This record gives sequence, structure tokens and C-alpha cells, in this order.
Amino acid sequence: MIAQDTIVALATPSGAGAIAVIRLSGKEAITIASQVFQSVSGKDIGKQKTHTIHLGHVVDNGKTYDQVLLSIFKGPNSYTGENVVEISCHGSTFIQQQIIQLLLRKGAKMAQAGEFTLRAFLNGKLDLSQAEAVADLIASDNEASHQIAMQQMRGGFSNEIAKLREELLNFASLIELELDFSEEDVEFADRTAFYELLNRIEFVLKRLIDSFAVGNVIKNGIPVAIVGEPNVGKSTLLNALLNEERAIVSDIAGTTRDTIEDELVINGIGFRFIDTAGIRETKDVVESIGIQKTFEKIEQAQVVLLLIDSSQLSVNSLPNVKVEIAKIRNKFPQKPLVIVLNKVDQLTPEALAVFTDELTDNSQPTTDNRKLITISAKQKIGIEELKNTLLSFVNTGALRNNETIVTNTRHYDSLLKALEEVQKVKWGLDAGISSDLMAIDIRQALFYFGEITGEVTNDELLGNIFANFCIGK
Repeated sequence: MIAQDTIVALATPSGAGAIAVIRLSGKEAITIASQVFQSVSGKDIGKQKTHTIHLGHVVDNGKTYDQVLLSIFKGPNSYTGENVVEISCHGSTFIQQQIIQLLLRKGAKMAQAGEFTLRAFLNGKLDLSQAEAVADLIASDNEASHQIAMQQMRGGFSNEIAKLREELLNFASLIELELDFSEEDVEFADRTAFYELLNRIEFVLKRLIDSFAVGNVIKNGIPVAIVGEPNVGKSTLLNALLNEERAIVSDIAGTTRDTIEDELVINGIGFRFIDTAGIRETKDVVESIGIQKTFEKIEQAQVVLLLIDSSQLSVNSLPNVKVEIAKIRNKFPQKPLVIVLNKVDQLTPEALAVFTDELTDNSQPTTDNRKLITISAKQKIGIEELKNTLLSFVNTGALRNNETIVTNTRHYDSLLKALEEVQKVKWGLDAGISSDLMAIDIRQALFYFGEITGEVTNDELLGNIFANFCIGK
């Protein structure tokens, strides 16, 4: 299904810039480029070595379009495995379009989204999980997501899956061989060794599946809902975290009537903060809608920051605050909750100690998903401690140890299905079922392994994956 056309597209972002890169790939890439490129040294680029760069001009019918650098990569030693030419021109949008249109007139075809990487996959330069990692690498906007994408693009995930598949395939071959000698009642596959292999595969699959919980939030950012009564300082806290005036701050309760979202990278981990409308009883229709959205955002959040105005606390109001905490804990028991006492700069140390002691739940065993910290959002006191607290909820151990982390939903789904088939095979061994029935489940497990790396694929799957790529990659 590899197209024979030579394709062209802008490889750098659209718009004006210092330089732009126009990429050609295909059998005729060098031939087409030679029709419009004149080297300043008079070289014939069709006769030049691969991985060389040449200075010259893009010229057609006596008209000079630009002075450019032209890079040559001859297949199969190129990104796509085909002949590739990259033209680095000046970044004027006019120049970009003029050169692309010229190359189209000379016989190139406009590339589709992700077509360069698709060709790299079809030509065996990348497997499917590595190709998907290219898109993740382009989209990475923090250190953690970049590290995961790089590890996957280098084949870390692919290699782990390939080893499991190869070992399972070896045993599958022996099981299939037994079917050929079924009348002689012989066993070529050592059942004890096979069971040990299945246990090892099951362990690795469960580890990869469990890593998705961390990988997914690192890839997409960890949503954190900032909730509390009106005018406790939620917008001020958001501004302090982001170090900019992102949210409107006012003494008027109910100023924030809709959710405000922004992102912050803390130690390489992306957090998406959601400043919500204050939770209170109100007859204002617009504010009521905002409060309803607040509960929706809490549902979507991974972490909840419950902000409390400590300057308004008293012995009489503490029971009501405890009720509000209990409501959130009961409704969202699995979500990490950070109780944040704000405006502590307005309290005496004695009063702060009393409130902190009262709101610390000593009746329950200490858990990692509930913490209490004190801050002053306006004075930016305790903000760094809050950031460290948020980081403590993210299990980055696998990231630090450079372990494989799954971030792709398609991979996660295939791993779940592969695990289910492996567990069926284990059950079959325990139950002593016949080799022909066991072989069916083994083949299905191998199928799901192959889906991840692209050894098993179809046009619809490839279309869905590469349609999400940017044109030029």
C-alpha cells in the first residue's frame, strides 16, 4: 500500500519566521528538486552523496525565488526510507507557497497529514508504537511527557512487547506442532516452563497497564480543581501559582462565575489548574450555573484543593467547615484532597495552631490522599510547599527509573485484551484442556501484541492514527 508518488509539504510551522523547511519524499524527490535548484558551485545534485547540504537558488524559467540550503538524504538511509530532500528557505509565507507550488508543478503531490511518518512505518523505519511516539514528542509541552515520548520513540516500549511476543510465539509453535501429532499424544512444549513464562508475561502486562494511570495524566496534564466558598482567595491563589494576573480578583463575592483554566509545569510535570465558581446557596441564575460546573470540574479533577479563609474562622464556624470537608470526602473518597488554609498572615500563631489542630483528622489513620497546609496567596507564603504537595500525589518513580510508561489509550486497550487472553491460557493449563483450544487463546494474545507494534494492522487503523498527525510530519 506504499504510494509511489513523491510528496511535498512544509515541515516547519505555517506562518512567517526566520527560516522554513520544505520536505520532499519519494523515488523522484532528488530528480524533482534538481529541476528547480541551481548550486552556487555548479554541482549536479543528482550526483551528490547522501547526507550532504548544498547552497544554491530555487530558479524556474529565469526567475529566482530564493537563496536556499538543500539537504539530500538517499533511501533507505532517511527518515521515510525513501529519497528525501529538505529545502531550507527564508521564512516568508509568500516564498514558502511559491516554492511548494513550483514543486507541485514539477510533479510532486501534496502530502497528507502524517504521510511522511506513515511511509517511515510502511518502509520498516519505525514500528507503529514508535510512529505514534513521534506525534507525542511533537505535542510534548513539559519534561515528563517529553521523556516518555523519547523513551517510546527509541523503542523502549516496542522492545518490551517484542520480547514477550517472541517468547510466547516460540511456545505457540510447539503447541501447534503438538496438533500435527495429536494422534500420537506427545507434548513438545514443557508445561512447567510455559506456565512460568505466562506468569512472567502476566506480571509485565499488569505493570504496563498500571503505568497508564501515571502516563495518561503526565501526557495530558494533571487537572487540579480549586474549590471553596466565594471570596476565600481562589482566584488570588491561581494567580500566585501562575505568577500572573490570570483570574479577576475582587472583594465582591461571586466574581468568578465560570471556571478558569490554565497550566503550570512543576518539576517537569504539567498541572492544569481550574479556578471554579464559589460554592454557596444563591438565587443568581448565572452564578448557579457556575456552581453546577464546579461540581462537574471536581468530578473531572485528579486532585482537589479546598480553600478555606482562615481569617473568617472561629470556634463557632469550625463545625460547618468540617461538614464541607466531609461532603467532599464522602462524594469523592478516592480523590486526593488538599485542605488549604489561606490568609494565615492575618492570624496569630496561637489561633493558627488551634485551627490547624481542629481540621487535622487525627481520628483516622494518616493517608497520602489528604493533606492540610497553610498559605497566604496574596503574600505568596507557602506556595512552594503547595507545589511540592501536588507533586507528592504523582508517582514519578517509574519515570525516574526510566521504566516503560504507557500513555496511549490504544496501547492500553490492547494490553488489557492481551492480558485477558494470557489469563485464559493459564486457566487452560490448570484445567488441562486440549492443545487445540489452548492454541486459539495463544493466537489471540499474539494478535493483540502485534496490534501495538503494527505487525497486525489494517488501513482503517492506520488512517485513524496518522490522521491526527500534522501535515509535514
